[in-house]
Amino acid sequence: MTIIEQALVAKNPLKRCEDGIVTTPDFVAVIDGSTSKSQLRCHRDFALRPRSNGELAMLSVAASIKKLPANSSCHQFCQIATSAIRSRYKKAMLAHLESHPEDRLTASCIVFSRLRREIWMIGDCQCLVGDNYFDNPKPYEQELAERRAEIIAASPKPWDHFLDDDTARAAIIPRMKETMLQQNKTYSVVDGFPVAEKHVRIITLDFKPWQIVLASDGYPFLCPTLAESEARLEAQRQRDPLNIGEFKATKAFARGNNSFDDRAYIRFTA
Repeated sequence: MTIIEQALVAKNPLKRCEDGIVTTPDFVAVIDGSTSKSQLRCHRDFALRPRSNGELAMLSVAASIKKLPANSSCHQFCQIATSAIRSRYKKAMLAHLESHPEDRLTASCIVFSRLRREIWMIGDCQCLVGDNYFDNPKPYEQELAERRAEIIAASPKPWDHFLDDDTARAAIIPRMKETMLQQNKTYSVVDGFPVAEKHVRIITLDFKPWQIVLASDGYPFLCPTLAESEARLEAQRQRDPLNIGEFKATKAFARGNNSFDDRAYIRFTA
C-alpha cells in the first residue's frame, strides 16, 4: 500500500478532532467519533482525562486497529473494537447504557484490509474505489436533516441567527435521540455493544491495483483528490452555510468554524 495524501481537520480550530486516521502495514482506516447528544459521561477515565465521547470512541477504535492481527476478518474486527469501547464503561452504568444508546461512546469507521482485500463500512462513512462511490448512511439522517431545513425555512428569524445559535438543530435533538434507540438494530456502529453486522457493508476488491479514498461524512462531496474535496466543501460553505439547500445536514457551518463537521480523508493505492 502507498499513501498518496491525507488530511484530518477539526471543524472547530479550538477543539480536538473526533475523527481519526490509522495506517499500519496491513490496514488503512478512517474513524468518525460521534458527537455526543447527552451530557452524561459513562466512561471510567473521564475524571482523569476529560475527553468528549466522540474522541474517546475514536481513540478506542484506533487503538484496536493498531493491534489487529493481519488476517482478521470483519467479524473479528467488530468483536475486538466492541471490546475496546466496552472496556471504557463504568460497570455500574452498563444496564443504563443498554437502554440509552445516546449515552454510549459511539463511532463509525471504514477499514481497508490489505490481506483480505476488503473494505469494511461500519456506520456512516464513504469511499471511492477507482471511479466507484460507496457509502453506508444512517437510515434516519436524511429525515432529520429535512426536518431541520423545514424549521429554518418556517422561522421568522434571520438565517444568520442559525449560524450563531442553531435552534433548529436543538429542536431535532429529541428525535435524534429517539432514532438512536435503533443503534445496532437497524444500522451498525461501534459502541461497546454487539455490532449489527448485517448492516455492515463489505466491498471485496480483486487483485488488480486500485486507487482508494476513505473518508468520514465530513466531506459532503467526495472527490478523487483532497484538493477537489476541499474545494467542493468550501463552495458549499459559501453557497449554503446552513446546509438546507441541495445538500442538507443536521448541522450548519457555525460561525467561527471551518466546516459543519470534523473531517478525515486518505487516498492510497493498493
